Amino acid sequence: MKPTQPITLVLGATGKTGRRITQRLEAAGLPVRRGSRDANPPFDWEDRSTWDAVIEGVHAVYISFQPDLAVPGALQTIQAFTDLAVKSAVRKLVLLSGRGEIEAQQAERVVQDSGLDWTILRASWFCQNFSEAHFLEPIVQGALALPVSNIAEPFIDAEDIAECAVAALTQPGHTNQLYELTGPRALTFAEAVTEIARSTQRKIDFVAVPADAYRQALAQEQLPAQLIDLVLYLFTTVLDGRNTSVADGVQRALGRPARDFNDYVQRTAAAGIWGNERPT
Repeated sequence: MKPTQPITLVLGATGKTGRRITQRLEAAGLPVRRGSRDANPPFDWEDRSTWDAVIEGVHAVYISFQPDLAVPGALQTIQAFTDLAVKSAVRKLVLLSGRGEIEAQQAERVVQDSGLDWTILRASWFCQNFSEAHFLEPIVQGALALPVSNIAEPFIDAEDIAECAVAALTQPGHTNQLYELTGPRALTFAEAVTEIARSTQRKIDFVAVPADAYRQALAQEQLPAQLIDLVLYLFTTVLDGRNTSVADGVQRALGRPARDFNDYVQRTAAAGIWGNERPT
C-alpha cells in the first residue's frame, strides 16, 4: 500500500452496504478508514465530537446514514457533516439514498449543493433485508407477516450497491451522477417469499397484517418508538406503488444489468442461512 494513496472513509462500515464496500476497497489494496462506533477512531452520527478525527486526511466519503434519512433530524445531521467535509478538504461524497423518500431527496440536495464532487446512489429495498435484518427470524420460523399490500418492489442486491459505490469512489466518470438502483424486475413480498421457499424447499408463508397490529407486535418486542415509526412509514408510505418501476442505475454505473432477486436467493439459500431443506 502506498502512503500517498488517498484515504476513503466508509460510514456505516459494518452495515449491509458499508461492509461490502470496505471489503472490496481493502481487497484492492486501497486505504480505507472504517466509520463505525467500534472503529478506532470511533464514529457516531449522534456524537459530533467523533467526526473530526475520522474525517482528517480523507479524500472521499461513502455516506450511509443510520437508521434512515427519513428520521427527524437526519437532514440537519447530513448538512453538518457535509459542511465539515468541505472544511476538511474532502474531494468526493457518495451518498446512499432511498427511493420515494422526500426526506432522502432533501439530503441529496445538501450533498449536490456542497460544491464537492458527488454521486447519489438512490436505492430500492435491499434483497438482504430477507437475510440480514428483521425479516430473517420470521422466515426461518416459517411465516413472514408484514403490513404491506399487494405492492411490487424491484429489490436491489446490496452487492450491486457496493460495486456501484466502489466505482463511484475510485473511478472517473461517476462525478455528479444520480444512479437510481433497482433490480431488473419487481416482485411483491409474497412473491419474494415464494421464491425463497422454493429455493430452500421449505414451507414459508407470507401474511399481510394491518399496520396497527404490526405496530403492536413491534412494541411487544420493545423496539424503540422512533424505530417503530420509521418502519411503519417505510411500509405504509414508501411502499404505496411509487417505487414499483424498474430503473437502469446499475446498468449506467457498471455497464451490466442488475442482479436478479433469484440470483440473491440462490446464493443465500446455498449458504444455509434460511434453514434449507426442511420438510414442507
